[in-house]
Amino acid sequence: MPIYMNIEDIEQELGVMQLSDSFFPTGMFATSNGLEFLFTEKKIHCVKDIADIIKTNIIQQIGPSDCIALANAFDSANNNDYEEIINIDAIVFATKAIKEIRDASVRSGIQLVKCVSEFVSGDEVLNKYKESITKNKAHGVFPVAFAICCNGLKIKKEKCMMMMMYGFTVSIVGAALRLGLIQHFEAQKIIHMTKPIISQTIKENSKKSLSEMWQFAPQTDIIQMSHEKMDSKMFIT
Repeated sequence: MPIYMNIEDIEQELGVMQLSDSFFPTGMFATSNGLEFLFTEKKIHCVKDIADIIKTNIIQQIGPSDCIALANAFDSANNNDYEEIINIDAIVFATKAIKEIRDASVRSGIQLVKCVSEFVSGDEVLNKYKESITKNKAHGVFPVAFAICCNGLKIKKEKCMMMMMYGFTVSIVGAALRLGLIQHFEAQKIIHMTKPIISQTIKENSKKSLSEMWQFAPQTDIIQMSHEKMDSKMFIT
C-alpha cells in the first residue's frame, strides 16, 4: 500500500523550496565571496578551482561557524529562549572579521526577516527578532535570521543547514557563470560534487555547542579583503 506525505510534510517541503529558490529576495545573488577578485587577477581557471573554493569555505568557515550558530539559534527559537538568540546574534557578528562579509550577512539576514514576516505573521520569536533589529538590539546576521525563519516555517534543523550551504554553493556557481568562467552544465557538475561535503558538514556540526565554533581560512580572508578594495566590481563581496 503506498505511503503518502501528510499535509504538514508537504508544506514543510514547499517552505524548503521557497527559501532555497534564487527567486527569493535575500540578495545572495549579488555576492561572489572573493571569486570576482580571483577572476580579475586571473588566478582561477577551471571547474576544480571553483569547487575547491566552495569546499574551503564550507569546511573551514561556514560549517564550523555559521552552521553551528544556525543550529543553536534554531534550538533556542524552538525553546523560546530569546535571550540566547540575541547572544548568538552578537557572537556571529563579532566572528565576521571582514567588514564586507559582515555587512552582506546583515543585509541578507534583515531582508530575509522582513520578507518572511510578511507571510508568517503569528510566530512570536520571528516578530520579536524583527522588532529587536528595528530597535538596534540585534544585528540580524544571516545564520541566525535563517534559523528563526526556518523555525517559523516548521522546517527541520538539518534541512535548514542544508539550505544555507546549498544557497552559498549556488551563489558562488552563479557568480562564476556571470563572470564567464564556466557554462551551465559545468555549474551543475560543481553543485553535484559539493553534495557529499554539505552532507558531512551537517553531520559534524548539527549538535555542537557555541563554544565549539571556529573558523580558519586566512587566504580566503585576504581574498575577500582584496575584493573589498577593488575600484570597480560586479558583486558586493
